[in-house]
Amino acid sequence: PVIATFGDSISAGFGVEPGKSYPDDLQRLIDKAGLKYRVLNLGVSGDTTTDGVERLSSVIVSHPEIVIVEFGGNDGLRGQPVSSSKSNLAAIIEGLQKAGLRVVLAGMTLPRNYGPEYIASFDRIFPELAKQYKVTLVPFILEGVGGNPALTQPDGIHPTAEGAQIVAENVMKYLKPLLH
Repeated sequence: PVIATFGDSISAGFGVEPGKSYPDDLQRLIDKAGLKYRVLNLGVSGDTTTDGVERLSSVIVSHPEIVIVEFGGNDGLRGQPVSSSKSNLAAIIEGLQKAGLRVVLAGMTLPRNYGPEYIASFDRIFPELAKQYKVTLVPFILEGVGGNPALTQPDGIHPTAEGAQIVAENVMKYLKPLLH
């Protein structure tokens, strides 16, 4: 069975060598656990939630059993309205669920300089949608990595290869109970 990582540059492995993205590390963790799944990386750097909605059919046709939805960071970094990010993520989740796919939603936050009101509103998107659609939530996919210069690239956002390993462990913690 396929697990699709559907998202932006965090999923795509922006700035790390091929084979060093979090989906690659997730595959290694799954293999090490003796679980028979194939991780399909459907990350595209720069994608917003709008792009995710537009690419939804390409995910569904790959027939994954589980989809890890990791979008929103680029919306927030571009200051897009939180309401539009939330409605796009809702459309992605609904489309995947309508196709009979299980969803894991990866939470994200923003650099602190975006202002407390915008950040608080943005941060609420993920737990609210997880509750509304009864999907598994990874509270913050970059937990332990974001803001750590030793684990992020010079842009302060994207994980290094070492950071990607931690991201994979973060995801695996919430994904593993769904696997058989």
